[in-house]
Amino acid sequence: MNEKIDSPYKRLMAIRGTGQVLTVTGVLIALCIIFGLVNPMFLSGRNAGNLFRQIAPILLIGIGQSFALLLGQIDLSIGSVVGMSCMISATLMTRGSSPLVASLIALLCSLGIGALNGFLISWCKLPAFIGTLGTMTIARGIAQIANNNYNTDSIGKAAEGFRNLFYYGKSLGVYNAIWIAIFIWLIFNFLLTRTKTGRHIYAAGSNQEAARLSGVNVKIVTLKAYLISSFVCCIVGLMATATSGMGTMDAGNCYELYAVAASVIGGISVLGGQGLLFGTVIGASIWGVLQNGLQFAGAPVAIRNIAIGIIVIVSVLVDIVVRSNKGKTVAKAEMTKEE
Repeated sequence: MNEKIDSPYKRLMAIRGTGQVLTVTGVLIALCIIFGLVNPMFLSGRNAGNLFRQIAPILLIGIGQSFALLLGQIDLSIGSVVGMSCMISATLMTRGSSPLVASLIALLCSLGIGALNGFLISWCKLPAFIGTLGTMTIARGIAQIANNNYNTDSIGKAAEGFRNLFYYGKSLGVYNAIWIAIFIWLIFNFLLTRTKTGRHIYAAGSNQEAARLSGVNVKIVTLKAYLISSFVCCIVGLMATATSGMGTMDAGNCYELYAVAASVIGGISVLGGQGLLFGTVIGASIWGVLQNGLQFAGAPVAIRNIAIGIIVIVSVLVDIVVRSNKGKTVAKAEMTKEE
């Protein structure tokens, strides 16, 4: 009887990364309570709507970085692809292109960077850190030359529908940016948990050689992961254009670091093969709550950055320690069986 009662809980906890997701969810709840006590305005409906809208782009880039980290890789080009998407789409709109055409061209350019990342890492055997560091510089350079090294003018009233779609508009009382983030998360969470591609990503991240011997095409899997990362970065770039109503060359600056923070805080392992995309939601939420809550508490930007940096370091250390202990436990169990 007890076994039947315990089995659902055991099955839940057996999912890789569930323990850390539950832990950080508790941390998120505690932070919300603390900031609510410090300043009751933090829990107001108006602030909640703005907070969720701020979290949306961080969640999206966190999804992209999560796919790279699950493979045991990293994507440093995220922020630059956001900036490139922002500048290309805004430049085209200020020169008469429709928002749809401008967005599609920005998407194609972003996917081109993702494909280049996958090619450099899988076929050219470059370390992900070096390959994406190079494409980070390339994408930022493209963002700068898109409008001759100047920020763009206003995209104008003709793009009002575009701005409402990606940032200012609401559907069912909720900002469209939030709906976009939820919809994209649902798609890629389904991809990761319910499809062969998702299983292959976990397998390749756990042990590339074993995955290859099992018939997994690691090169194609890696390419897919970086295409996903570049896709979500393009969407965030379009959100940046909609937010400011213009293209700014520094759009997406430091976003690759925010993406790592959202992923790692949410339990995605930097060693690959472990973590849940739901954890990225919690990680992005913690990032947003810290930024917003510390602002309400009157803390300077420097303190906010220090707090997030400390949390990222602690999260990674916890991940390394936990996986190290699991490895020792498995090794001891195997030795006991042999004896």
